[in-house]
Amino acid sequence: MASNLSQLDKLENQSIFIIREAYSQFKNVAILWSIGKDSTTLLWLVRKAFFGKLPFPALHIDTTHKFQEIYDFRAKYAKEWGLNLIVTKNEEALAKGVGPDKGKFQCCNELKTVALKKAIAEQGFKALYLGIRRDEHGIRAKERVFSPRDEDFEWDYKNQPPELWDQYKTKATEEEHLRVHPLLGWTEIDIWEYIKRENIPVCDLYYAKNGKRFRSIGCETCCGPVDSEADSIDKIIEELKTTKISERSGRAQDKEDDYMMQKLRSLGYM
Repeated sequence: MASNLSQLDKLENQSIFIIREAYSQFKNVAILWSIGKDSTTLLWLVRKAFFGKLPFPALHIDTTHKFQEIYDFRAKYAKEWGLNLIVTKNEEALAKGVGPDKGKFQCCNELKTVALKKAIAEQGFKALYLGIRRDEHGIRAKERVFSPRDEDFEWDYKNQPPELWDQYKTKATEEEHLRVHPLLGWTEIDIWEYIKRENIPVCDLYYAKNGKRFRSIGCETCCGPVDSEADSIDKIIEELKTTKISERSGRAQDKEDDYMMQKLRSLGYM
């Protein structure tokens, strides 16, 4: 029977297995919802894994610099899907004027990483679901499906557990928490084909307007559109089959540099 499953069915089954396995180990968990296509797909899968309900909070890290379309999408679907939505900000950093003008590293670290660490500490989360994929960025290729963080929430990329034959290290010490990545083996095209099949709503920024669209969304100050006429999911999928442009090419380059991204992630960045 397994041989008759489509690629999307296999990916879906594996992701739902990972989602349920993590929840069976850690009840105090949350899903990190950035409102992007990947985290929204993951949110859809989690709801599917638990028969239409989200049995734990959705956590949104708000830098206050997101596109208005992101805030509008968040409000609409948090209500429609009945989410227990936690929105967290690093109020201290914002009060000090930390923002994009201070440099992308400081801005991301203070408004995203530190904000996330505070939320984990305040809520006592033992595991977080994230919608990252290995093909999205070279540094994320070093990740594991179940990725431990130490007591300071930092990631030691040189000391990750082996995951052979889909055998995962699902236990954590008292001092650790886990980042759980159910979409790690998916590709960008897989995501869009699944969005099409499941009719998952995504933010309008992904669809071309006036010859431009966004392939990766986040803070408005860090994201730029790519040239595109893809104003539908079918056109996006066809475009991705031939494009030579990287998915995160529209992101601020000083943050997307491999060394900078690795440094951010070692400190606890998504």
